[in-house]
Amino acid sequence: MSASEPESLRDRTFTNRSLRGSRFVGCVLGDVVVRGSDVAGMEIDSPWLLEGDSSLLVNGVDVVPMVDAELNARFPGRELRTAEDPEGLRAAWAAVQRTWAATLDRATSMPADTVDASVDGEWSLAQTLRHLVMATDTWLGKAVLGHTQPYHPAGLPNDDHDSDAYDTTAFSDETPSFAEVMEARESRQAMVSEFLATTTSEILTEPRKNPHSPDHAETVLSCIRTILEEEWEHHRYAVRDLDVLSTPARS
Repeated sequence: MSASEPESLRDRTFTNRSLRGSRFVGCVLGDVVVRGSDVAGMEIDSPWLLEGDSSLLVNGVDVVPMVDAELNARFPGRELRTAEDPEGLRAAWAAVQRTWAATLDRATSMPADTVDASVDGEWSLAQTLRHLVMATDTWLGKAVLGHTQPYHPAGLPNDDHDSDAYDTTAFSDETPSFAEVMEARESRQAMVSEFLATTTSEILTEPRKNPHSPDHAETVLSCIRTILEEEWEHHRYAVRDLDVLSTPARS
């Protein structure tokens, strides 16, 4: 096994082992079976859980539909992310932007260093917004609009195997100020709004290349819906961390 290849524990059986307090990041746990084990306090966060025909059985009950419904209840407007026509997409985009605006109002009313604070090694709010700049540039600027150099230097790419999907030299080595982050963020929000204002049902069906896997076909619709998914998932992370940062023990 080379140094770059992760150790594979595929198809192993673990009996009478303690994994208490363990943290799994970027791991493949699909089809894992847990039997007769103490899982009290276990936390699972998977943005792909609600995609396609995914299921997660807890004591024989598929909890995926329950999770989806609960997230829709917590974040009104999230249910619009699966819209399929221009009018529905415009409503979906407006909803998630209103939600983000309220969250940013909350964050900026907290101590000044809140936007740069990290919880458990996760991205700070500023880094999350920079990542959304990059995501918009990837799925709209690059995939849909075909810009040869779509990336804003303030964007923040993933630090993973997908990083070869974009030219990392496009991004600045300097950490931008929060004002610069917001300027970049607002320019990308405007770019999506302008596109949705004039798009048509015919344009939404046009084929595009997946920016991470060019041999895989996408449609303009699927690219826009990916942006919506990115917006809602990263908003959920931001709210989760702001809740932690606002508790007396962390403030």
